Amino acid sequence: MEITTVGLDIAKNIFHAHGVDKNGKIVFQKPFKRKQLLPFFANLNRCVIGIESCASSHYWQRQLEKCGHEVRLISPQFVTPYVKSNKNDARDAEAICEAVSRPNMRFVPRKSVEQHDIQMIHRVRSRLVKQRTALANQIRGLLGEYGIIIQQGIAHIRKQIPLILEDGENELTPLSREIFFGLYKELLEFDKQITCFDQRLKRLARTNTECQKLQAIPGIGPTIATALLMSVGSAKEFKNGRHMAAWMGLVPKQHSSGGKSRLLGISKRGDSYLRTLLVHGARAVASKVKNNPQHENQWLYKLIERRGLNKACVAYANKMARQAWVLLTKDEVYRNTYAC
Repeated sequence: MEITTVGLDIAKNIFHAHGVDKNGKIVFQKPFKRKQLLPFFANLNRCVIGIESCASSHYWQRQLEKCGHEVRLISPQFVTPYVKSNKNDARDAEAICEAVSRPNMRFVPRKSVEQHDIQMIHRVRSRLVKQRTALANQIRGLLGEYGIIIQQGIAHIRKQIPLILEDGENELTPLSREIFFGLYKELLEFDKQITCFDQRLKRLARTNTECQKLQAIPGIGPTIATALLMSVGSAKEFKNGRHMAAWMGLVPKQHSSGGKSRLLGISKRGDSYLRTLLVHGARAVASKVKNNPQHENQWLYKLIERRGLNKACVAYANKMARQAWVLLTKDEVYRNTYAC
């Protein structure tokens, strides 16, 4: 019997495959060791292979596509409803096979090796920023034990620590001064590493035409432009801008029943890192608009007046995502309609 669909449950060393024919009848169910997987699929006729989106899933997608198969990645939350009874590798593979055959299933956008390179830069930079923030909070907390208070914000810590260490009238002991000096040097090292990654992102943005187009949108700079390119690529897998904004979690959750529509806060689905960047970019624009009644962006100004700053920032982030979809999918450049 000809195999048309395969569900593949991947792991580090042991993989489990579940294959069915066009009528959904089971053809095979078998485990594979890592070195056995590609030779098996290389000798298999072209079919649709479903894989749960997780670590290494994009790698296996690229490898299996080289064997001539059509590979689709599915979010784990869409596979879970198809798991029968108790969970194991065989049932996971069967659930993936069932989910991938659904005509209205949503799939994870494909990522190239170049996108993974950009993603790595963003992930490492994000970790460094979190560690720097944690270090800054620790410095402020430890100084508080000596009766020394510094304002929130890393810039204040950079400015005040040298002055505090030079002040001989505070309660710092020689040992504490030595430790705080070490923490200050550690903070400067984090600044240096983050600046290095920022420069890499700027170089990538300068050499990529799509990033240049995206940066024309108010609120989008090199960091957000490269993050969008990392996550969505060409964005052609989304039907329209509203679908891409929903994929980012920038639309309200819905809990409707009996013909009554009930909207809640934003869904927060998708990539939280990308969503956070877009909201921060929108907040940067809103900060220039909120106290300026004569600003050209009257849409955002009136929205802030009517709904408040936070909701307006999320709404503008949604609009930025939809504008980005247009620039990524169509041969167009950004037109500032607010200045008309």
